[in-house]
Order: sequence, then C-alpha cells, then structure tokens
Amino acid sequence: MFGFSMIKLVRQHADKLDLQMRSKLVNLYRPMRKTPCFLHSSIEKWLTKRSKIKVLIEFHEEEANVLAAAQVQEYIAAHRNCKVHHQFGSIPFCSATVTANALEDLLTNCNHIKKIHYDREVRALLDKASPSIHADVLNQSGVTGKDITIAIVDTGIYPHSDIKDRIIGFKDLVNKKSEAYDDNGHGTHCAGDAAGNGYLSDGKYKGPAPEANLVGVKVLNKMGSGSLSTVIAGVQWCIDNKEKYNIKVISMSLGSSATQPAAEDPVVKAVEKAWKEGIVVCVAAGNEGPDDNTVSSPGISPKVITVGAIDDQNTLDRSDDKIASFSSRGPTIDGITKPDILTPGVNIVSLRSPGSYLDKVAKDSRVAKDYCSLSGTSMATPICAGVVALVIQQNPDFTPDQVKEKLINAAEDWGLPAHSQGHGYLDVSKLI
Repeated sequence: MFGFSMIKLVRQHADKLDLQMRSKLVNLYRPMRKTPCFLHSSIEKWLTKRSKIKVLIEFHEEEANVLAAAQVQEYIAAHRNCKVHHQFGSIPFCSATVTANALEDLLTNCNHIKKIHYDREVRALLDKASPSIHADVLNQSGVTGKDITIAIVDTGIYPHSDIKDRIIGFKDLVNKKSEAYDDNGHGTHCAGDAAGNGYLSDGKYKGPAPEANLVGVKVLNKMGSGSLSTVIAGVQWCIDNKEKYNIKVISMSLGSSATQPAAEDPVVKAVEKAWKEGIVVCVAAGNEGPDDNTVSSPGISPKVITVGAIDDQNTLDRSDDKIASFSSRGPTIDGITKPDILTPGVNIVSLRSPGSYLDKVAKDSRVAKDYCSLSGTSMATPICAGVVALVIQQNPDFTPDQVKEKLINAAEDWGLPAHSQGHGYLDVSKLI
C-alpha cells in the first residue's frame, strides 16, 4: 500500500497538507481493500483522475496573491474536472475543486503554495429555542443601534415585518438569488436576536439593537451546512462592502471542529482580517459542552469575541441564571481561555421564517404566528452582536479591540471556571 502514489504524496508533502487533507487522500484507497491486487493499478489510475476533492489553497504571505492564484489556475486548467472557485483578496487563499492528480501536480510544481486545506463542512451552531442583559436601559436612553449595520453571516434573512425595512443588503453565495430569503430559518432567528424591533409582538420580542440595519450574507444551505470556502467568501464580501453598507459588526453563529492552531486556521485568518479592517466579529463558541476543549472554529481566534450561552430561566432576575449545559468550554486548541463572554442562549424567542426547513421540522417551537423559540450559542452570539452595535453607536471611533474591552468590563463574574464563562455574564447596564 505504501507504494501507491497518493500515499507517497502524503508522506512527501505532509507539511503542506492539513490533517483532513491527508486523511482524505489516504482514504481514496479504502475501496481497494476488498479488490484483488492485480486490479489495484488500474483502480488507482481511475481514482486519481476522477475523485474530486474540494480544497482551500493557501499561498505564502510574501507572495503576490494574484500571481500565485494565476499559477494555480494554470496548473488546474490542465486537468479535467478541476476548477478554481474563489480568490480571496484579503487573505492569501483561493478555493478549488481538484482531482488527486491535479493535487500532485500543484504540490510538485507550484512553488507559491504554503498549505492545502480540506474544504470541510461548516454548520449552523444550533442546539434546539428573554434576554436579561438589561439592554432596555440603553434603549430607553436612545441607544438603539441606529445607523449601525450588522452583517448576519448565516442561512439568509427572511424579510419579517420586525426587520424588513432595515435589511439594506443581501448576498447569496449558495443559490445566487438577489432578493432576501431564508430557506433554513436559522439566520432569520439570529437577525431578530440582534436587531428585531418587536413590531408584531407589541415590543415583547425585541433584540438589543432594534434600530440597527442588517445585511444578510447567505453562506449556509437549506439544511444549515456549508463549506469553509463559502464562509470565507462571505467574510470577504463583508470586508469588500463595509463602506457601502456601513458594516460595523459581523455575527457568525456557525462553525466547525477546531483541528489546527488558530494561526493556521483559514477561517480564523479571514475573521481576523475583518477585525483588522475595523469590523467587530462575534462568533459562537459552539454547542459541544459541557466537555472542555470544545470551542469551535473560528471561535478559537484570540482576537474575535467568542460567545457562550447562559440560561436565564425565562426570568428578568439574574440570580437564578446558570450556564447552558450545551455551551462549549475552552481552553482552545492553543490553550487560550474561551469563550470571552456569556449572553442568554436558551429558549430565545425571535423571528420565524415561514416555510423554512426549521419551521417545518420544529413546529412545536413556534410562538404565536410570527415567532419561534430556539436555543444555542447561535442565539447568544447575535444578542452580543446587537450589544456591540449599541457600543459603537455610543463610541463611533472605537476600534474592535476597544469594543471588546468595553464588553469585557461590562461582564459580571459568575464564579465559574474561566474556560466556561470567560470574563462572565454580560450586563449592558454596566456600559453606561
């Protein structure tokens, strides 16, 4: 078996292939375990020419992104069934579909390549559906997120009456549609968690930033799943359009298992670039608790605001609140304390997207006609993003680092281990 070409390739270029990529290539030979040896050669030729793999190709930082991508395009064009999909302007990556033969050609001949990552699945971080963070204290003093735009990088946004007049942009990287929609329902709920104004509930179900603008960036499909490359493309779109839509906050209630250090993680590099460009990024910690070391990527980034979930017991009194059992705990793969902060994430009532996937499979989660109740760090994250919009409205010159520090200073120590609560439970009244 060690004589097979892809096994040799993995051994020769192990430093340029991430763990999932190495496993993917080795597993190409799995069907051959039950086939006679004399057929192996012909089967291998077929597999290496026909098996298609989605990848993220990372270039050396010092190389010109355009030049490197052009060279990759040249090599890939020489192989059938191969294609470059995205070239990302802010980080030195491109995404592509390649065969094993094309991959071997790239690794052998292209000197611009730093590493090739498997374009693995990313999912909406949903567990199963009122905030007691005291956001009303700021709302009553006129701090409502007005003119601040929050980008919801998720499954899309349904134009619900509570937000439709404030959806100022929409980008669909899945189905390429131009009008705002949400065929899953997760992104719509998140949009309401951040910026719903409670119009259809007489103000009862309202997010912390009820006058903030929204941009929907659809990177996950109807089933709530997507790929690293599509998520990165969504973040890149936010960077490219931040001035056009005044995007100040990105909310990402999605993630994948953290399998490599933050410094090597492609999505971490994308969100940290957005952070460097002046956009505050809020990311869900994940729903793999109560076990330790379960924080998802890109929540492992030391820069972004990683949000865990607390159970507010559906009461305004915080004394009975407790951390949600599902909320992922740190430390991260690098030993960094995460999450950064906790906000409510259990039985959160927000906007319903009629006819969407979640609306059909979780009918018991519906609340009245226009809302639904969901739980997860998915809900906690946009609640935090809404609070970020309030901070930026009050302090328009703040950098993302200053915004994060402001939130950390407004967190109440809940007496839990740091890798469970981070800096504690957010109390918006302390922002005054």
